[in-house]
Amino acid sequence: MKSAVVVFPGINRERDMAHALKLASGVTPHMVWHADTELPDVDVVVVPGGFSYGDYLRCGAIAARAPIMDAVRRHADAGRYVLGVCNGFQILTEAGLLPGVLMRNASLKFVCKMVHLRVENADTAFSNAYRAGQVFRSPIAHGEGNYFAEPETLKRIEGEGRVVLRYCDAEGSRSPSANPNGAINDIAGILNERGNLLGMMPHPENLVEPLQGGTDGLGLFQSLTRAAATIAA
Repeated sequence: MKSAVVVFPGINRERDMAHALKLASGVTPHMVWHADTELPDVDVVVVPGGFSYGDYLRCGAIAARAPIMDAVRRHADAGRYVLGVCNGFQILTEAGLLPGVLMRNASLKFVCKMVHLRVENADTAFSNAYRAGQVFRSPIAHGEGNYFAEPETLKRIEGEGRVVLRYCDAEGSRSPSANPNGAINDIAGILNERGNLLGMMPHPENLVEPLQGGTDGLGLFQSLTRAAATIAA
């Protein structure tokens, strides 16, 4: 799997992401600067987490208008894969590549901890290494992860199986206490309509090897590697 990681000023998870991608695929990702206007020939583009442009205006609002985002849009339009994690999810919504918005956490506090996620749809390029209903752990670190969409949009996302991940407890049950940010319907990750672009708030790249405390997040990158291999074949 050939991949690229987009780097914006203030992004701070690009090396973590590159490590996870290489661990799963064996191939070192390209690092692409925000001011570039073209992407290399890759299967997957990742917009990683951090605090692009200091989170001024709205989180991701400035980065969504960076020169490289036109190339990211073309990449998605061509049917290739795009992953946005945390600030990357915010950037993709601000760019109009995903529906809904990410608002301030319901607690109005920055939240940094381990959470549990339930796989709602395992039949995607991003989740095929998991099984439907499987629960795995993932770190979060955000102040604006409260996903919201208006009723008709939410109904469509849910009805089309585009909710890939939900917050839950260790047993897979949903409850207010298991939702770290107040996201509507406990949504932690969603797909675009075509199914080749995923935005998620948790950081799977920070739980991919035993030294990090587990390998729960590695499945997401293994899923992408499988999906890319299928296309190449």
